[in-house]
Amino acid sequence: MVKTSNLEKFYKKTQGERISIIAEVCNLGPEQVNLLKALVNPDFMKIMDGMIENVVGTFPLPLGIATNFIINGRERLVTMAIEEPSVVAAASNAARMARPHGGFLADPVKSLMIGQVQLVDIDDPGKVIDLLKKNETKILSKANEQDPVLVKAGGGARRLEIFKIDTNLGVMLDVQLVVDCLDAMGANAVNTMAEKVSPLLEEITGGRSLLRIISNLAVHRVARARAVFDKELLGGSDVVASILEAVEFANNDMFRAATHNKGIMNGVSAVVRATGNDTRAVEAGAHAYAAWNHAYKPLTRYYSDKDGNLVGEIELPIAVGIIGGATKTHPVAQLCLQIMEIDGAQTLSQTIAAVGLAQNLAALRALVSEGIQQGHMKLHAKNVVRMANIPEKYHERVIKEMVARGKVRIDTATDIFKDITKNEKNTP
Repeated sequence: MVKTSNLEKFYKKTQGERISIIAEVCNLGPEQVNLLKALVNPDFMKIMDGMIENVVGTFPLPLGIATNFIINGRERLVTMAIEEPSVVAAASNAARMARPHGGFLADPVKSLMIGQVQLVDIDDPGKVIDLLKKNETKILSKANEQDPVLVKAGGGARRLEIFKIDTNLGVMLDVQLVVDCLDAMGANAVNTMAEKVSPLLEEITGGRSLLRIISNLAVHRVARARAVFDKELLGGSDVVASILEAVEFANNDMFRAATHNKGIMNGVSAVVRATGNDTRAVEAGAHAYAAWNHAYKPLTRYYSDKDGNLVGEIELPIAVGIIGGATKTHPVAQLCLQIMEIDGAQTLSQTIAAVGLAQNLAALRALVSEGIQQGHMKLHAKNVVRMANIPEKYHERVIKEMVARGKVRIDTATDIFKDITKNEKNTP
């Protein structure tokens, strides 16, 4: 049991001191302390310590490379940071199936984000909206004063959009600043603008500003990608027909649609994470977009072309950047951008959309053919033999037998290992 969580001035301690304190209050043994310390590279930890508070170590995830991608005519390797087996392999395989037909085509992506200011205590909404529209130029100028670097580079606040909301607590206004963030995700710039224009909005309207923050439903920053997946590489016309039936199920059943979209986000979030961008923001925006102005739906669409090949399309908001935040400070994120040869936020968004489509197609193909577990099984088995503490020289034999039995579990691995070693002892 933890002795106390009241750690006085913990944030002022060095990383070594924090580890010692945590070891004491949590009763950690030498092996556990060494595990934290083993992941500490002094130079790297200085960077980590500047990113969040109370750092004691790092939490590495596997970083994989998805292959076979052609996006807008360009060969591209894709970095993916994720703990789930088979995701990288599945994306690579789906991309291979799109290669005969030119790979993925992605549309241009605008870099517009929304900053919201909530106005309350509004007596005459119609009059207030008129006042805001008349003062739009003044409001935008105030917003753009907050980030002259962004404005000089060609970005900045572009327009106001105002929405009247009837609530149980009376009428409220949603005053939206639409900001071109260029190659940044934009949270810091947009939040600052929203906060700084609030006093001006109060002065103009006589209302009271409350929330002033970016929206993660980035409906003006939507990425779209399309690919033709080869019928024969998929497994034939029967597989194409089955995938279309599976998609129709998701189109009409919210329970399935949620899992359908989760499969998309396996790929999307892995690339977002690898580049130091905000996975929570992108995930929130994607799922909200799936239910924007209609019941929750899949983020992808499929149909067959005249030759019987499967055509897939994806559409979702992707608010990412290549400058600022962890993307700029995390050296591995910078390396990932270099490996992918990303030259701007638009290229990154297009790449992420293509990976999301590939990931979804791979999951659908697995589900309608061998089932999702078959694809996971061998990769999962590698983790199981480690968890079962099987000596490394027996891994392949135990994995092979577990997969053959269709039972990838720790107890199964242990039983197989015992059988193998028993047979070795009985063999002259």
